[in-house]
Amino acid sequence: MESKKFTSVWASLGLLLTAIIWGFAFVVVKDSLDWIPPIYMLAFRFTIAALGLTLIFAIRLKNIDKTTLRYGFILGALLFASYVAQTIGCKYTTAGKNAFLTAVYVVIVPFLHWLINRKRTKKVHIFSAIITIVGIGLLSLRGDFTIGAGDLLTLICGFGYAIHMVFIERYTAKRDPVLLTILQLFFAAILSWLIAPVAEGGFPSGVFKPQMAGAMLYLGLLSTMLAFFLQNLCQKYTPPSTAAVLLSTEAVFGVLFSALLLGEQLTPRMTVGCILILFAILIAEVRTQRLSNFLNK
Repeated sequence: MESKKFTSVWASLGLLLTAIIWGFAFVVVKDSLDWIPPIYMLAFRFTIAALGLTLIFAIRLKNIDKTTLRYGFILGALLFASYVAQTIGCKYTTAGKNAFLTAVYVVIVPFLHWLINRKRTKKVHIFSAIITIVGIGLLSLRGDFTIGAGDLLTLICGFGYAIHMVFIERYTAKRDPVLLTILQLFFAAILSWLIAPVAEGGFPSGVFKPQMAGAMLYLGLLSTMLAFFLQNLCQKYTPPSTAAVLLSTEAVFGVLFSALLLGEQLTPRMTVGCILILFAILIAEVRTQRLSNFLNK
């Protein structure tokens, strides 16, 4: 029992470290989009990450079977689609808003578990979803009650990432999380290289800028290779909803890093929206017993 608790604590710390790495990545992505188009950027980061993990865990590749390949392709396709929406979205909104709107997957995950795994959604999750919708409105809606393209794409990313988390929980229970991480990154890289030339034209010369080398290595080795390895490994020992709330703190770190390094500022209305989204994320999982009992009567 003590050993299991110890493993759970380390798994939670691993997910928190992942959130910090991702929080800083919003700043790196926002800064790099001036030189490298979104899908090419994904191609570089997924390729670097996949090759890095392959070099480290090459001996495990002999255990790949058809089912693991199929699971890896599904996770890779979900990952690619979600990151396309997020990366393009970041081009048309601020890094801070991109971070917070992505985090709505925490509220979505329990509903997807209900639809896919037939696990009933609690009333507290419905309550948190309503608060999230209000927060999104304050954070994203303009004066004419329209939502920007970047914000909308980021919300789509949040839905995609929620689906990705649910399938990670299902597949890592049956297959090696390390192999699944390698395969999903390889398939995401392949999809990126296939689509980038069609969607964005020729190879970007901006990648040869000296500062871009460090940015791509950070995105590839830390924000993708290390972060997704930690996510797939640690989520195996952490309940999906708990994992979601730990990973969602990337939104807080994203805003902090964006304010410190990019000078981004939030209006009072946007600040209230962020607070509501964060509150909804927290009560979705880290709720008090009194609130839980009240909402679930």
